[in-house]
Amino acid sequence: MWRSKSIKRKSKKKTSLKRQLLFWGLKVVTVIFLLSLLPVAIYKYVNPPTTPLMWIRWMENEKFSPSPIDLERWVPLSNISENLIKAVVVAEDGNFFRHSGFDWGALGNAFLHNLSSSGKLGASTITMQTARNAFLWQSRTWFRKILEAYYTVLIETFWDKGRILEVYLNIIEWGDGIFGCSKATQFYFSKPVKSLDVESSAWLASILPNPRVWSKVSFARKIIKSNKRIIKGIKVVKIPLSISMSVSK
Repeated sequence: MWRSKSIKRKSKKKTSLKRQLLFWGLKVVTVIFLLSLLPVAIYKYVNPPTTPLMWIRWMENEKFSPSPIDLERWVPLSNISENLIKAVVVAEDGNFFRHSGFDWGALGNAFLHNLSSSGKLGASTITMQTARNAFLWQSRTWFRKILEAYYTVLIETFWDKGRILEVYLNIIEWGDGIFGCSKATQFYFSKPVKSLDVESSAWLASILPNPRVWSKVSFARKIIKSNKRIIKGIKVVKIPLSISMSVSK
C-alpha cells in the first residue's frame, strides 16, 4: 500500500511538472508572438526608419560608407506615380490585388520548375518581399523562409494593400546604396517619383530582381525583354478603386 501511494505521488509530480512546462511554454510563445506583432502593428501607422538590409549593406562596405542606414525620403502612396505602382505589380506580383499574401499557383509552378532546372525561379509576392525587407534578412535558409511566411500572414492581416505597396516601394533596394522609389527616381532620372512616365517606371521595375547588377546594364537583352512585357502590362493591369483614388489625390 505504501508503494502504491508513492507511485501516485510520483505520478502527480510528473503531471504537475508537465503542466508547469506547458504553462511556461505557452507564456514564452505568447511573448514571442506579441514581440513579433508589435513592429507590424507600429508600421501600420509609422513609417519604418530603417531596414535590416540597409544595415547589412552598410556592414558589407569596407569603409562603412556610403551605404545609408536610414530611409531619408519617405513618399506617401498618393505622391507615387500610378505608372510605377502598376509596373512593380506587373513585374513582381501580377496577382497582388487578388491573393492574401501567397500566390499558390506561382509557388507551385516555381517548385516544379526548380525540381527540374538549375536556374531557380522565385515566386515571392510583394507582401512576402515587404516582410523580408522590413523585418528579416536576405538569406535563402528554410528558417528565414518560415519567418517570412509568418510575417506575410501578419502583414496581410493588419495592413491593407495600399499600405503594403507604400512600404514596399519606400524600402526596397534599387541599386548600390539606393533604397526607396524617391531616391531611385532622383538618382536615375532626376525627377520626382510622382512624375514618372511608363518607360521609366518599366525600367525601374525591370531591375528589381537584381538591382545592384542590372541597374548597370540597362540595355541587356533580359532587361529589354522585361521592359516590353512590363509596358504592355501597365496598360492592362487594374488598380482597385480604393487604392487608385488614394494615388490620384
